[in-house]
Amino acid sequence: MPEPFLPTPAQMRRLKPRFPRPHGVPRVDDRRVVSGIAFVLRNGLRWRDAPPAYGPHKTLYNRFVRWSRMGVFDRIFAALAAEAGTPDRLIVDATHLKAHRTAASLLKGGLFPAASGARGAGRTPSSTRSATGRAARASCCSPRGN
Repeated sequence: MPEPFLPTPAQMRRLKPRFPRPHGVPRVDDRRVVSGIAFVLRNGLRWRDAPPAYGPHKTLYNRFVRWSRMGVFDRIFAALAAEAGTPDRLIVDATHLKAHRTAASLLKGGLFPAASGARGAGRTPSSTRSATGRAARASCCSPRGN
């Protein structure tokens, strides 16, 4: 595997004030962990598929979850966007998802059937009806039934 991408010292100086302060035990290399988090998210990998050069996958995952809940990444993005000033261009994202035409009817009886009491209350299953109907026809129409 090629060398991992690491932020430059100048980039880390801009990010460092936004990181939470360590409590007690010093953290492992923030530069390596931030780079590993960016690598996993950019490539759409599972955490355990992160290359070993970025450190243990459990460290990457735990730091990402903890910092996401604390709003660290939101503060970093907001600060970097504020430093950049007013943009010259705005981009409109027109991403959309297409659903199959049957996706709207899944609640009606497809994947998620309604509760048994609400839908079809008072009706008997088709196998019971057909057996009952056959028995009734046999008794009324048989030569021995009269």
